[in-house]
Amino acid sequence: MKKDINPPLVKDIAVAVVKEKNDLQEYIWNVYIINYKKETINEVLVTSKGYLKDLKGIETKTSVLRHAIGSLKSNDYAIIEPIMENVFVLHNEYWVSYFSNGRILDKKYIFLAETIKEENLINIPVLNKQGVMIK
Repeated sequence: MKKDINPPLVKDIAVAVVKEKNDLQEYIWNVYIINYKKETINEVLVTSKGYLKDLKGIETKTSVLRHAIGSLKSNDYAIIEPIMENVFVLHNEYWVSYFSNGRILDKKYIFLAETIKEENLINIPVLNKQGVMIK
């Protein structure tokens, strides 16, 4: 029965959208995955997409992108992808899957439309940069 299925909880993995400067000193936004666990996670895969359905029922979608990150050590991070500001008006979803202790785990991280903005920026631990994070 459904009540007997207890999927393991995903903890100590975060996705952050970070504002930073590139080599030309221009501001850009990048999406990172951060491993706050005490162990390495392996075979990390991330799918990303943006979507929104407005009040008139008109749907806007981005392409679904797939990213193979590989292994991520304890208290380490990896860039998932750069992100353009014009998709901040959409819900931006990152579905993270990985192996840990012989089990496959996954979790969706959804940045709701209009939540990635200057007034919501915080300092992201491990990265030590300003951004918006879901843990």
